[in-house]
Amino acid sequence: MSKAPRCLPADEPQIKNTSSRRDFARSGALVAAAYAVSPDLFALARLSPSANEASPIRFGVASYTFRNFTRAQMIGFLKQLNVLALNAKDVKDHLPTDAQQEAAALADYAAVAIRPHAAGTIYFPKDEDADIRNKFDYCKRAGIAVIVAGDPAPETLPRIEKFVKEYDIRFAIHNHGPEDKLWHSPLDVLKAVKNMDPRMGCCIDVGHTARAGTDVVQSIKEAGPRLFNLHIKDLTSFQNKESQVAVGEGNMPVREIFQALIAMKYNGFVDLEYEIHPDDPMSGVIASFAYMRGVLAGLGYPSRS
Repeated sequence: MSKAPRCLPADEPQIKNTSSRRDFARSGALVAAAYAVSPDLFALARLSPSANEASPIRFGVASYTFRNFTRAQMIGFLKQLNVLALNAKDVKDHLPTDAQQEAAALADYAAVAIRPHAAGTIYFPKDEDADIRNKFDYCKRAGIAVIVAGDPAPETLPRIEKFVKEYDIRFAIHNHGPEDKLWHSPLDVLKAVKNMDPRMGCCIDVGHTARAGTDVVQSIKEAGPRLFNLHIKDLTSFQNKESQVAVGEGNMPVREIFQALIAMKYNGFVDLEYEIHPDDPMSGVIASFAYMRGVLAGLGYPSRS
């Protein structure tokens, strides 16, 4: 006898069931690969908070992953993933810049123990105190520890540095690959901030870094204490921006990335930024976390969120 379809509550996120059999098989293969690294994979996906605290890697999600979904829907997805750390962006209603709307978003997150730890990508097109202060105030209200910045011009960095010192918020410049005329590689960021306040640093996007022809693992080592955030994704071709896949399906050296982060005692977050299938991202997101947790287990660590 077939079961009647389950009716979802109005506030439960609903995702279009558009995954093909090939996509399902692909996700299953990713999980199987990670499971081969750790037979306890599915237990790891439901780790208790006390177990999470033992891991040297902290996972989060870049809210851009869920850019086509509301805050309420995204909260539901994060609860399903058992990931409570959020790199929030002013997209949809995830973390609005309006103070009252921002407060409402923060209340929603606090109610389910989700913590926005970073904000971005935030853009700084103006070399003006008022514009910069407005963005630092936005992050201070949210208790944000790291601003992920998209496009600050090198000549604006001394002015931004003053606000970093005043607000005690770290400023992480996000590299955007070969298309970015300013910051295509983390190495460009490191050259620009090397003599500045230690709270001036980088957010390494591993996909854009690889596409820029920069060794991802070596760039992590070179960034050292100036690495404040890491966006993880995977590509089947480091020459093709459109080749993004679930983490574990491409050529990104995930194990070596984690080993480098662990060796340098990195205390920031590894935020999944899954940019494909924006209307139906969860199968790829789930497969990505399953694979990453399996890699960590293979290194002898449980994962934590």
